[in-house]
Amino acid sequence: MEPIRVAVVGTGNIARLHAEALRELGDEVRLVGAVDVDESRLAAFCDRYDVPARHPDVSSLLEKDRPELVHVCTPPGSHHELALACLRAGSNVLVEKPPTLNLGELDDLAEAEQRHGARLATVFQHRFGTGALRLRALVDAGVLGRPLVGICHTTWFRPQSYFDVEWRGRWDTEGGGPTMGHGIHQMDLLCAILGDWTEVSALARQQARRSETEDLSMAHVSFANGAVASVVNSLLSVREESYLRFDFERATVEVTHLYGYGDDDWRITPAPEYADEVLAAWRAGAAGVRSSHQAQFAEVVRSLRNGAPPPVTSAETRRTMQLVAGVYASAFTRRPVRPDELSDNSPFYRRMQGDGPRW
Repeated sequence: MEPIRVAVVGTGNIARLHAEALRELGDEVRLVGAVDVDESRLAAFCDRYDVPARHPDVSSLLEKDRPELVHVCTPPGSHHELALACLRAGSNVLVEKPPTLNLGELDDLAEAEQRHGARLATVFQHRFGTGALRLRALVDAGVLGRPLVGICHTTWFRPQSYFDVEWRGRWDTEGGGPTMGHGIHQMDLLCAILGDWTEVSALARQQARRSETEDLSMAHVSFANGAVASVVNSLLSVREESYLRFDFERATVEVTHLYGYGDDDWRITPAPEYADEVLAAWRAGAAGVRSSHQAQFAEVVRSLRNGAPPPVTSAETRRTMQLVAGVYASAFTRRPVRPDELSDNSPFYRRMQGDGPRW
């Protein structure tokens, strides 16, 4: 079959990860064009990855190269406009996290999907490592019993100089602090395992860094299946760690990593009376694939070839983005928040900070 024609918009650091992952897919894809406002950066990227067409803007790319799939790798503030242009031109879009600055922009893109027949997917690569796939399979099969307790901690470190970059630490360009831009990966995997959430109680603080946004948030989340979870997003933690823990009736499942996990980063501790069944199912599960851009990109390509919506779909993304909005809404209104309170008449629908944080 012909390779899928792929283009990249934005050629900075994250775009290089995308290009390397696309290379690993071999003849499945062909990188046909790239866009960047910085001519020297664009030239370096295209030379390194043998990209034949160079464009100063997305309009030129869409008109001349007509890619089937566009990877949006620009800073978050431009995601909505660029993705919307691609969808309107009939090109599928894979956008880096966060996909938009707020729920309203995400709903705009979902509407464009329906109107123009193209698809939007968000890069949430932690869903695609075999550790997460194995866990999801055991949950679906009922091997682990009912989920009871979750822990979702993104405790990372960023110095003040990180926030001093012009577009960082601002609501209008990033949409939020670590809740939106860092912990969202772990929060997405939490939701992928535990499903729909029903209420969140949270706080957000400017604990140590000078920025418009928070540098710390903490939340208690209730889920429709009865599980509850603790969520911490920090950029103040010198010993960095990404940690998820799921306590089920029959086992505890944990993963500890930083920016990506392998099979060895997962641990399962079965209840003694279910040890044989649980361990046998765990050992028989999928194995050998790290959480990575490549793992997700392979599934995106497979879905496009089969005429199916590529993962992670706009609907799945919305649940995670709504939880992010819920954390901010609860923190800034100082009360518990339900998903149905984040409709288009909420101040948090078009602005993650709502009417403005009370620091």
